[in-house]
Amino acid sequence: MSSSSFKPTLRLLDATMVVAGSMIGSGIFIVSADITRHVGSAGWLIAIWLITGFMTITAALSYGELSGMYPKAGGQYVYLKEAYNPLIGFLYGWSFFSVIQTATIAAVGVAFAKFTAYLFPVFSEDAVVVQIGTYTISPAQLLSIVVIILLTYINTRGIKSGKTIQTSFTLAKLLSLFGLIVFGLLAFDVQIWNNNWINAWSVQKLLPGSSIESYTTIAALGAVAAAMVGSIFSSDSWNNVTFIAGEIKNPQRNIGLSLFLGTLIVTLIYVCTNLVYMSVLSLDAIAGAEKDRVGVTAAQVIFGNAGTIIIAIMIMVSTFGCNNGLILAGARVYYTMAQDKLFFKKAGHLNKNNVPGYALWFQCLFACGWSLSGQYGQLLDMISFVVVGFYMLTIAGIFILRKKQPAAHRPYKAVGYPVLPIIYILMGLSFCGLLIFFKPAYTWPGLIITLLGIPIYYFIRKNDPEQKEPG
Repeated sequence: MSSSSFKPTLRLLDATMVVAGSMIGSGIFIVSADITRHVGSAGWLIAIWLITGFMTITAALSYGELSGMYPKAGGQYVYLKEAYNPLIGFLYGWSFFSVIQTATIAAVGVAFAKFTAYLFPVFSEDAVVVQIGTYTISPAQLLSIVVIILLTYINTRGIKSGKTIQTSFTLAKLLSLFGLIVFGLLAFDVQIWNNNWINAWSVQKLLPGSSIESYTTIAALGAVAAAMVGSIFSSDSWNNVTFIAGEIKNPQRNIGLSLFLGTLIVTLIYVCTNLVYMSVLSLDAIAGAEKDRVGVTAAQVIFGNAGTIIIAIMIMVSTFGCNNGLILAGARVYYTMAQDKLFFKKAGHLNKNNVPGYALWFQCLFACGWSLSGQYGQLLDMISFVVVGFYMLTIAGIFILRKKQPAAHRPYKAVGYPVLPIIYILMGLSFCGLLIFFKPAYTWPGLIITLLGIPIYYFIRKNDPEQKEPG
């Protein structure tokens, strides 16, 4: 037995927890090491997080208008389809399914397993369960798969099951991060802090052994762009709440508000967490943290020997809740694509619990495949370019839709229009342009994956006579 429509059950608090919970995974505990190596100064470490936060909040405010116009499942896929055409919408949905969402789910799942290994070493990523030639599978990868399957199953039981996990786990990790910030400030070391802020605004490459390599002015811009790959990844997935619009009460109001509140809360927490890192660790210690685990290194200073266990539990809670949000929201995109006959037909059906069960399991299968591949981390670096590109296209869609549909009902209008959306687009273009020039390896693989969607789209259309071009 299946149902034909979603049931609106999520309140503003639940929607805000989807935004915040989907954003906060393991990144905030790790990527500051790589950022510090690229920019080599305290001022620019904080600036990277502030710039990313500004871009994220600006984009979220812009999405509020689109979510009010199209308060239904599918979110960004729907916005792109309506502003441009079905092909652009499909390319986003294809990229979303093939890498953006499923590889993120895999990466977050393995991060959960890696930190579980602090408590239970049997799940170590360094151990080998299966080896075929040079290909190996670790216990961490297997635990990731178990977690993905478990959360998928829970979410097939209905939106209330997923909502309970999302809200409770996100509140827990927000409180634990707040606790880390408070205890970190209590452990504040004035000497370390002052030393970190010497030459605070020089962009320089921080090398092992405290050596420094200066950049030219142009190369410094490239270093900033490369550094932002980590902060953007850590701040991504804020748009997941738009995918579940059909299950949110009063979506015209609550989606836009939850986007703003969720991104603001996370940005403040991220900046404060990095200030804590710099109050207890030298820049060299941040940049040289073992396996980039800055959070673990800082927690050992703040909490002593218990620090490793405390931070491991925090990250386990954080990544478990993050993956629940990603799994819950992602399936709604494939459901809407299936309704448009651009995805597996079965994904367009709701089960007896009013959720897209088949879409959830399709997503689960692909995410488990990425977990086994071990290639999710590299792909996520490469896909940042594409993610920001689609954000820019979507925000530009506001201008297009105001021309195409001037009389459309807009219960919420983009804050700061047209200035803030233009600023985001210009910042996004700068980020993508610098990556193309300085870090081409971060750009072309993501572009190739996205462009592979073009022949797939036309193959689907060719085999479905009902598909028609708009207008």
